[in-house]
Amino acid sequence: MRCIKCRRLWPTSDYFLGCPNCARAGAPASVAPDFDRLPSLSGPADLSGWLAYPGAPILGEGNTPLIDLPPLAEKTNVKRLRIKNEGSNPTGSHKDRMSAALVRRARDVGASKLAVASSGNAGVSLAAFASNAGLECVLVTTADIGQGWRRAIELHGAEIVMAPSSMARWDIVSARAMRGEWYPATNFAMPAVGGNPFAVDGLRTIALELHLDVNEDPPTDIIVPVSRADLLWGLAKGYDDLASQGLIKKPPRIHAAEPFPRISRVLAGESYFGHFDGRSPLSSLGGTTVTYQAIDALSRSTGRVITPSTDDTLRAQSELARVGLFVEKSSAITLSALHILRRQSIIDENASVILIVTSHGYKDQP
Repeated sequence: MRCIKCRRLWPTSDYFLGCPNCARAGAPASVAPDFDRLPSLSGPADLSGWLAYPGAPILGEGNTPLIDLPPLAEKTNVKRLRIKNEGSNPTGSHKDRMSAALVRRARDVGASKLAVASSGNAGVSLAAFASNAGLECVLVTTADIGQGWRRAIELHGAEIVMAPSSMARWDIVSARAMRGEWYPATNFAMPAVGGNPFAVDGLRTIALELHLDVNEDPPTDIIVPVSRADLLWGLAKGYDDLASQGLIKKPPRIHAAEPFPRISRVLAGESYFGHFDGRSPLSSLGGTTVTYQAIDALSRSTGRVITPSTDDTLRAQSELARVGLFVEKSSAITLSALHILRRQSIIDENASVILIVTSHGYKDQP
């Protein structure tokens, strides 16, 4: 395991609080699996071998569609616009890639009860994959969890624990995880680090799939919805790995779309382990913390941070629906970010752009 900040190597283990060295210094950072070598990558069957915990799909996760959208390419005045539709995963979000990897790690270390602090997508996903694996699962959430999500979680057999606030969820998970009672899928440290590193490792497969799908016309730019940046970092790391193996000459720029200023404030000079208050109806992108992995991923990929307004994002959701894609509001932020990046000439008319859609619109709560 290698720290993504200080680059120190650690024995393979679970580092729920991130790199011990950086944690002691008061500026936590995530660790990630470090590979001596990677196998060949000639087709979809090879993807799993690039992961810390390889294996066939558990519930059919991964290999999600890549959809070409010429009408929106014309409207946004770019050469090509495609959508990577992660809403096609078994529980309807990219979190399934993380849950599959986490289940494999949990089995390896003999964990019997998985835990997640979540208000929706991550909770449903982990509950489903834990149920399939015969493992217990507990979701720590708040009273405002949507009834659709709550029913799905309960039907999968997971336990729901109510916390008085979003931040209190982390305290509950922390206490039980540090006693060895729960195996955590999500961050519970403060200052924050990313999700479970073995779960985040599962997100690298998105970059690998894109490489195999579009090798003849690789993207120049990818736009990702961002909260604590697990997806952003996994995608950037996947492309770094492709470059290190000589499979691509130049990784795409990967841009972050956030609903209110967090990462953008850090890049403007604020400390990344502060609090960044803000409110947004884009519930999947909530949170008041920033992780070092967000900064690292943007540095790796030379991407920008864009903060579209809620109104712009709702208009983008309608635009996507008019070409046949009903996506979660938190996913539509990528198209509203593209409009801004075009207006600012950060992305030009010769760009080949991919938007990562993380979930379908049926997940939106009224």
